[in-house]
Amino acid sequence: MRTSKSTQPETTADVTESALNELFIDELKDIYWAEKHLAKALPKMAKAATSDELREAITRHLSETENHITRLESAFDSIDEKAVAKKCLAMEGLLGEGDEIIADTEKGSLTRDAGIISAAQKIEHYEIASYGTLRTLAMTLGYNEAAELLEATLKEEKTCDETLTQIAESGINQNATSEKE
Repeated sequence: MRTSKSTQPETTADVTESALNELFIDELKDIYWAEKHLAKALPKMAKAATSDELREAITRHLSETENHITRLESAFDSIDEKAVAKKCLAMEGLLGEGDEIIADTEKGSLTRDAGIISAAQKIEHYEIASYGTLRTLAMTLGYNEAAELLEATLKEEKTCDETLTQIAESGINQNATSEKE
């Protein structure tokens, strides 16, 4: 059985020249693009929300998302890489789906709120998967500072997902069942 130490590159040069390091940087660029575009989309989602509770949660997450961008920039700095965004096809699709839900649901309805929550949770789940993977890669590569930064964001993404579930279960979904098309 191998120990974790034997599977890690022995020098910084080994790490920075590894294919895994390239994957890590590529994935950092991907989530950086995703967060920047999410920050642009969240105000539209908040404006489209019917309930004050959902609107406030989205607005609060916008502030967190801006902090996530700053944390990502710090993660790039911690590994001596320039913060560069690479188009994230997954986030582009998820944001497009959110726009479609808003367009296809009645303004002022709780059905729209249920749809916004659905779209937002899909985004959160993507972010949770991304940050969990990135944190693990950072730890494997010995990028402890980056791993800590990514872990902090991962925790916030999980909390946001839990908040969205609580909002949905607090009455939005149930009350939306009585709305007619």
